[in-house]
Amino acid sequence: MLVNYGSDDDSDKEVSVARGVETVKSAKAAPEIDTAAADEQAQALMMRPTDDQMMVNVPYEYMNNAVAGPEDPFRDKNNRPYQNLLNAHIEEQTMNDHDFMSLQRQHEGITRPDKKQRKAFAREDKGDLEDVDGDNAYKGPWAEWKDVRQPDEIDAPYEEDMEDWEIERQKWLDDKSKSNASKTLLAQGGEKSIFHGSQLRDYQGRTYMHIPTDVDVNLYGEEGSQTNFLPKACIHTWAGHTKGVSRIKLFPGSGHLLLSASMDNKVKLWDVYNEGKCLRTFMGHYRAVKDIAFNNDGTRFLSASYDKQIKLWDTETGQCVSAFSNNKSPQCITFNPDADKQDTFLAGMQDRKIIQVDLRSNEITQEYDQHLGPVNTLTFVDDNRRFVTTSDDKTMRAWDYDIPVVIKYIAEPDMHSMPAVGLHPTKKFLAAQSLDNQILIWAADTFKQNRRKRFAGHSISGYACQLGFSPDGRFISSGDGAGNIVFWDWKTSRLLKKVKAHDRCVIDHAWLPHETSKVITASWDGAIKLWVSCGNCLCEMQVY
Repeated sequence: MLVNYGSDDDSDKEVSVARGVETVKSAKAAPEIDTAAADEQAQALMMRPTDDQMMVNVPYEYMNNAVAGPEDPFRDKNNRPYQNLLNAHIEEQTMNDHDFMSLQRQHEGITRPDKKQRKAFAREDKGDLEDVDGDNAYKGPWAEWKDVRQPDEIDAPYEEDMEDWEIERQKWLDDKSKSNASKTLLAQGGEKSIFHGSQLRDYQGRTYMHIPTDVDVNLYGEEGSQTNFLPKACIHTWAGHTKGVSRIKLFPGSGHLLLSASMDNKVKLWDVYNEGKCLRTFMGHYRAVKDIAFNNDGTRFLSASYDKQIKLWDTETGQCVSAFSNNKSPQCITFNPDADKQDTFLAGMQDRKIIQVDLRSNEITQEYDQHLGPVNTLTFVDDNRRFVTTSDDKTMRAWDYDIPVVIKYIAEPDMHSMPAVGLHPTKKFLAAQSLDNQILIWAADTFKQNRRKRFAGHSISGYACQLGFSPDGRFISSGDGAGNIVFWDWKTSRLLKKVKAHDRCVIDHAWLPHETSKVITASWDGAIKLWVSCGNCLCEMQVY
């Protein structure tokens, strides 16, 4: 076979075959490519992981070009329009927990001395080898470095010394724009409450603590005895807080009063069924109030704040009965639900501990120390003989009351932090709000996860949005970071409805215990709203 190539120019080449002269014109396989320009362009965008500067100015039209190659099935299509900006191209990067904690420790000043600095730093005493407990316990090679800040020394971001508080208090007193009531409170250095009504008692000598009987609802009835429906319309707004609301609680049993804690350092008590006005304002904290908790009969309540104070208030008179502090920030508080233990409360702290405090002596009677991060929730189960806690360490732990030993440790590789936990009205299930935008279910007796039942479709975006159940147990609800209140069907786990309730995050909500469809929502926009359905009709049962 003879092959005759023509000239080397750009014309098509002819191939001659000896057997039967056959001429074939070959087509061009690919267009011409400027290899020098291609190499220069490819090398221009190459960067090493250690580079902190990009020494090339990418043209704007390059950033809008289509991505070459196969499409990534795991890439979020919704974020693509927000990646090409006028001055940069944003690419998501991942960072593991170890690198994040290292950078955070460096930012906070918690640094471990390197080899060059170890000569200037000395370790603490290793202790006595025979001493297991105590101040001189054996530490060995795990002894801490001297003159280096430890993680326990860094607490919540809102913590100052009492000297700083005195300076802040004096500035407040000198400020002419502040009200006289607030100045009187700070000048006295104590707590105070203001009653906003015209008269504290009615013609029969009853205060707002009396459960009203002149309303259309039997507030003395059993909770969950009526069929619930999904709310859709706002009929009332409680406005009075100047900053975001962090927690709301209904009066135990009747629900005719509403207690709200806010970031404006105040706690307010609202009327629900009569005029819907603010009845009393409790002042005494000088930082944002994190959590509140009623006792069983509602005569007293606790308030926990970022000022490291836990205060006990009288609901009727507004007086502060006592105050407790162990110089740590409380994250969550709750009374023991047993009738004979109403003088005891539990508090989850920022320093990873759960403390049990006796209100009669204001002393810590028990300490539960197993978590590796700040404690987020406290939930009593099993007829109040046990309680369940969740933490930022992405674990759930169950405890026997008054015994500081973990009886159940729940930790999975795919678990996230759970900043909110709710108990089903049947007391058989625990629902936990997970930060991966889903609600997970555990059995309250065996602590076994029900993997067939999960509720998704909302985005809490890192907020500690509380979840709740309708009094009859048919619906589960949660707020989200976009200002919506979301409802699911408990049996089928289907998303039923989303209601745009607020402009900012719906951090908490509560179902009225004796109503068929009323829900109260609280948001970081400072408003508290009451939502209601159209009534007992089948239109509320449709899927939206």
